[in-house]
Amino acid sequence: MAALTDPAAASAADGRALAHLRSADPVLARVIDAHAGFDPRGWLREQPAMDSFGALIFMVTGQQLSVRSAARILGRIRDQFGGRLPTPAELLAADPGELLAAGLSRRKVATLRALAGEFADGSLSDEELRRLTDEEIIDRLTVINGIGPWTVHGMLIIALDRADVVLPGDLALRKAIKRSYRLDHLPSQQEVLRIAEPWRPYRSLATAYLFQVALDDPAAPSPV
Repeated sequence: MAALTDPAAASAADGRALAHLRSADPVLARVIDAHAGFDPRGWLREQPAMDSFGALIFMVTGQQLSVRSAARILGRIRDQFGGRLPTPAELLAADPGELLAAGLSRRKVATLRALAGEFADGSLSDEELRRLTDEEIIDRLTVINGIGPWTVHGMLIIALDRADVVLPGDLALRKAIKRSYRLDHLPSQQEVLRIAEPWRPYRSLATAYLFQVALDDPAAPSPV
């Protein structure tokens, strides 16, 4: 995962990003100040390390599900592969019925097998994806049936640690924005992108804080 490893450098980079977000958006400044000590990538450190294929398994599994439901299914998948997510070759060799038994839908099994086929034959690779821009990755992956922008955006954050990603179609994020910005309606995807424009080039960090707002609300759906 292409994250900063030097603690001093990471701290300085985080400080610059937070300073930018505070100055760019007074609402987001209040959100940040209300979550002092929040670690935006803390939840990822509780997960096994994921490359691009692993992150895509994670995101496809979580499509249209709560965190709890997705976590249960992912746990069953890991159990089937010795406590870890499968490699592309391992997923292709697995009985699709076993994946269905883990809780994946037939559509998700088909999507993961299509992805695994492209990684296994070299059409896709973690190394290749790291060389591409965010837009190029979205264009490359969304041609695969069952892979939409939300899934790719999550992979960009989880596996590639891309700094300027927002998930405008995520329901939990839209509800968090409605709550934080005191809107009288659920924002559309275009409204989310408009609100997020001042956050550039740190939209991933801003999004992480707003997901935390979603988790603050016990009535809110769990973001994936």
